[in-house]
Amino acid sequence: MCRHVGYLGPDRTLHSLVYDGEYSLETQAYAPRMTQGNLLNADGFGVGWYQDGAAVRFRRAQPLWTDQSFHEIAGAVRASCAVAAIRSATVGFPVDESCAQPFRAGTWLFSHNGKVEDYGAVESKLRDLTGDVSGVPDARAPVDSAPLFALAVRYWREGMPLGEGLAAVVAAVAALSPGRYNLLASDGTSLAATTWGDSLFVREGDGEIRVASEPLDGDPRWTPVPDRSLVTAGLPSGITIAPL
Repeated sequence: MCRHVGYLGPDRTLHSLVYDGEYSLETQAYAPRMTQGNLLNADGFGVGWYQDGAAVRFRRAQPLWTDQSFHEIAGAVRASCAVAAIRSATVGFPVDESCAQPFRAGTWLFSHNGKVEDYGAVESKLRDLTGDVSGVPDARAPVDSAPLFALAVRYWREGMPLGEGLAAVVAAVAALSPGRYNLLASDGTSLAATTWGDSLFVREGDGEIRVASEPLDGDPRWTPVPDRSLVTAGLPSGITIAPL
């Protein structure tokens, strides 16, 4: 059910974040090792990063490995904080660029790896929780991740820290419907993620932090995150993992 990666550290090219490593995000698009219920993540991709303090995105509705233009562009763009995602569309949702993540609102970037079970039965309840989504176009995307993002934005706007906002989203949606709620977010200076039904790994060292659905290479520093956990990460404070 999709794969995502978060990075925080010294400037490096987007190419190195997306394409480097034996099990890179590109490889996970056609040969994921730990995904739940699907063989490919070929229904779109997106990368978000920060430039002069603003969140910038590149998204497409095609498989990552087919976009040679992005492959070239990624080598020319450097970032110290980024979120990248590849998509396996849940049955019933369109393969459309508007559904590719990360979603964005202001300096917040957001990715959802998973699905809301029986979404049609709970969509209206989720939408009621999100409140006003004006100024957040991605909150209206035709996919189950959109109201989760809208709810996260509501919590962040109300003053919740990045990680607490994700934890509150998981608590709210899990009370309505079972599902997989692995969320990943960035605000440009920190990362936060949740595990709820799917794999997540963290790696720290060399002045950088990586959070990924699957290890990107064979580095022994990759550490699995227990299910139903909240990860918060920043520099120089490092990584904190707490139960949800």
